[in-house]
Amino acid sequence: MDSLITAAAHALAQGDPLGALKRVALRDDASALALRGIAMAQLGEFERARTLLRAAARAFGPAEAVARARCVVAEAEIALVSRDLGWPTKALDAARETLEARGDRVNAAHARYLEARRQLLFGHLDAAEQTLAGLDPANLPPAFNATHELIVAGIAMRRVRAKAARAALGRAERAARRAGIAALMAEVESAATVLDAPAARSITRSEERVLQLDEVEAVFASNALIVDACRYVVRDPHTAISLARRPVLFTIARALGEAWPQDVPRDVLVAKAFRARRADESYRARLRVEIGRLRKELRQLADVNATQRGFSLVPRGNAEVVVLAQPVESKHAEVLALLADGEWWSSSALGLALGTGQRTMQRALDALAAAGKVQAFGRGRARRWTTPPVPGFATTLLLPAQMAGD
Repeated sequence: MDSLITAAAHALAQGDPLGALKRVALRDDASALALRGIAMAQLGEFERARTLLRAAARAFGPAEAVARARCVVAEAEIALVSRDLGWPTKALDAARETLEARGDRVNAAHARYLEARRQLLFGHLDAAEQTLAGLDPANLPPAFNATHELIVAGIAMRRVRAKAARAALGRAERAARRAGIAALMAEVESAATVLDAPAARSITRSEERVLQLDEVEAVFASNALIVDACRYVVRDPHTAISLARRPVLFTIARALGEAWPQDVPRDVLVAKAFRARRADESYRARLRVEIGRLRKELRQLADVNATQRGFSLVPRGNAEVVVLAQPVESKHAEVLALLADGEWWSSSALGLALGTGQRTMQRALDALAAAGKVQAFGRGRARRWTTPPVPGFATTLLLPAQMAGD
């Protein structure tokens, strides 16, 4: 490898894409094309970067399988950053296997970190942890140490483990400083601000309070019966019952939790659960059926007692009832939470991340755009969506996550 290629590669490793381009901007050999592609990606020119990396992969000969695999890994990173979540992950797996077989452990590790970041974005927390378990950051450069700890912190925040997240971010900050990469230090700093921002609202005895993630963790560790409106779960320290697929039941549970220890009139429950203007006898009959179903679901945690005017929630063991709600509640909050990362998303990528059909997602985006909450750029398949984050609010509890086993 000649001196210009070596110098350009070093510049890219230090986060200096302009310095790299100065050395290889006029060259069209395979190595230069690859480095130019990575430089353009660092500058945010993703389409140009993809074109250069694909040209480099074609230019490398049959004997240069490692170089081609590195191009695939670089393209996978661009796909992740640009939220092209439909990019074929099998190509990344094949590239990683090639790199591992040829002894390029650093770039093989980079491929695994990309896989873990994608899993975290989809809320597949157990899978992300398993991916990290196969990596030893102690034997990797400081930049990879920082990436590792950022993913650990992201998993901890999704699992509402603020103490573990702070510890991981502290390690990430130290590793980023050792690496000396400004963009990486900024990413760590941005992640740290989430822990100091309001993450949820608690409603107890009809009184509201804004909570940081540390305080949410403390609520989860208490003996309270929690009606979690961020994840549609009713839980105590030992049992978690998901009502995510039972929206009527959860609506009733939340109404009862917000009113606790008082009861809720039947007419109010009918209006909330069925969006009915008038509680006639047919709606009251439906309410009795749904109350029976809710009693069955919550039998391990609480009773739902009938009162003269309605129903009340009675937790086991005289526990307090706490309703956890999103810091800012609005329709399509999950979409806004994903868009708040500042990246440009396609409607198909949003649908993949949230497990929603593209047409449903497009209707949600159109509604948000009409309300002035999101903005679009481009046309047709190239159209992308974004929104600035809500000032001062974290989005951790709005993002998708698998709660099983927590």
